[in-house]
Parts: sequence; structure tokens; C-alpha cells
Amino acid sequence: MSKILIIDDERSIRRTLKEILEFENYEVEAVEDGIAGVKEAKANAYDVIFCDIKMPQMDGMEVLTNLKNDGLETPIIMISGHGNIETAVESIRNGAYDFIEKPLDLNRILVTIKNALEKTDLVEETKVLKKVIRRQSKHSSIVGESKPIQEIREMIEKVAPSDARVMITGPNGSGKELIARQLHDQSNRRKGPFVEVNCAAIPSELIESELFGHEKGAFTSAIKQKKGKFELATEGTLFLDEIGDMSASAQAKVLRALQENRITRVGGEKDIKVNPRVVAATNKDVRKMIADGQFREDLYHRLSVIVIANPSLNDRATDIPLLANFFIEKLCQEHGMALKTFSDDALKALQDVNWTGNIRELRNIVERLIILCGSEITAADVKTFVTSK
Repeated sequence: MSKILIIDDERSIRRTLKEILEFENYEVEAVEDGIAGVKEAKANAYDVIFCDIKMPQMDGMEVLTNLKNDGLETPIIMISGHGNIETAVESIRNGAYDFIEKPLDLNRILVTIKNALEKTDLVEETKVLKKVIRRQSKHSSIVGESKPIQEIREMIEKVAPSDARVMITGPNGSGKELIARQLHDQSNRRKGPFVEVNCAAIPSELIESELFGHEKGAFTSAIKQKKGKFELATEGTLFLDEIGDMSASAQAKVLRALQENRITRVGGEKDIKVNPRVVAATNKDVRKMIADGQFREDLYHRLSVIVIANPSLNDRATDIPLLANFFIEKLCQEHGMALKTFSDDALKALQDVNWTGNIRELRNIVERLIILCGSEITAADVKTFVTSK
């Protein structure tokens, strides 16, 4: 049952408003002056507050200022029998939710309360979401409370302290790198480097040089000696992203490096001892690639001591409100903008989108929305700028 506080020096107004609202199944408390009203509002939690403007000792504007300066987020509806546009504007500017003139109109009061309660619910939901986000940001870079994400966190907690090699599978944009980084951050190697290689972004003729390094003069552009990622990641973590795009030649040399903990730079003859913890990731069906002769089965088994399957965003849609609120806070800060919010129906609309680009696409959409929309992003905004299922 929602609780409403009435602050008014007119006994007839207090009694009438109290009776009407109690008839509508609200729990109501009424006090006769501003000082008592401030004390009551601070001592007990209310969902909506009605406050008269003209009162002795402490008037309504002073009550409003006092409560807002104290950080109270409860919607405060100002009422007055001496209302004018200037007073209404001033009260709204000072933080009032709405302004209603006497004599009070029952329908207007009930509609205003309904809207104010919806705002209160949204504020509370946003607080809860932000608490979850802050808690997760403190302990983990992975945002979400869905069952698949909870299972991934549990797996990371078990696996991270070991040096076991991990294969992370999942679609593009689903956050495989975040899992790899969390494995590193919770490992005994966290003080060492986290070195990432995107195997799909490096031309096949350069991948071996990138992984194992090269000696000066090994090829035309090798003007000086260069250490490879395996060397740089020694005592840390080497993240081989998009491992399914690695050439057959590079696969063979990676297999040798994993078997012997040794590499040879391109153009070199000397074996170099290396000791990285290797985490690999792919968006491809590696077992099918093995059957088709496109990926070495022995390398797969070397890399996949532990397999972590990262779900698509569509398979963890309950996490979308958390992710959307996480991104809107982060991106507003990055763009130097005042914090914007999502309405409840906007969050629901985001959950109805077919996220083919997963979390990366969601982040981009949130960035688009904060740039193009108003302070509160609505379902209509989402439907305008996002293609739904």
C-alpha cells in the first residue's frame, strides 16, 4: 500500500484529502504545519507528499527546499489557493513534482498521484540497477544477473587461479574478451601483462611474426628485432582472439609453442623459452572446422582444457536493462552529458530487439540514443532508432 503525507494548515483540507485518499486505498498521514511536515517526511518513508504553500512558521517553499536539499527524492506536489504561474514555475524549478490549485479537483489529484507513483517506482528500479552495476563493476567487468552469466562467473572463479588453458566460444560482440580479462584479473598472473592478438585482423603472412617475433632482416620490412606476443605475455596471459582464423602454418607453430613452451622468431634459429597462460576465443564451430580439415584437432585439444560458452545477448535478454543502464551512465560521462535515463517501456522495447550484434550493438545503440534523444529515452525513441524483432 502506497503511503502519502499531507502537509496543510487548513484542517478541512487535511480531513477531506485524507478521507478521499484512504477511500482509494492509500495509507495517509496528515500534519498541520511545515515544521512538523519536514520532521515527519525525514522520519518515515512516503511515496508521495502533498504540501500547501501558504503556511505559518515554515511555508511550503521552505519545506520543499529543506527536503530537496536533504536529498529526498519523493515526489512533492505543491497545492495553493493563491496560485499563479510564477509560483507554479518557481516550485517546479525548486524540485516539486507538480503544482495543483485549490479548490482541489479529485480526478486531477488521483491522476497526479498515479503518475508520481510511477516515477517513484522508476527511481527505485534505477537505484537497484545502479547498485547491481556498481557491485559488479567493483568485482567483475561482466554485467548481468541471468543464469548463464552467473554460471560463467562461477566458472571463472574456479578456473582463474589455475594455469589451465581456456577456450571461449560465442558469437561476435558477446563479450568474449571480457571473460578473458576476468580470467587474467582473478589469476595468480594478474600482476603480469595481458596481451591480446586478434588473429582475424592480422594478414596470414604476418601472423607468425606477430606471435613469435622476428629477427632483423628476416624480411624486407624487418628493420630491427621484434619480440612476439608469446614472449611479451610470459608470466602473464596471452589472449588469442578469433583463433579459428589462424593459418595452418601458424597453427602448427602455436601447437609446438604450447607443447614445448618454446618459440623461434621468424628468421631466427635460437629457441626462446616462453611461459604465457593461453586463453583462446572463437565465434566459429571449431569441431566442424576440424571435420572439414580447416583446424588442427591436436591444437584444439591443447587449447580447450576448459571451454566457456558465452551466450548471445538474445539468450540473456533479462540482462538488457542492466547493460543498458550501465552503458548510458558510462557513455553520458564519456560525452560530458547530463545523465539520461530509460523509461520502463524503453527498457522493455530494448528487450524485444533482435540483437544480431550482441552487446557491442547494444552499446552502439545506447550511444546513438543519448545523442539523438531527450533526457528520458522512451519506447518510441527505441522504435525510431532500432529495428525490432
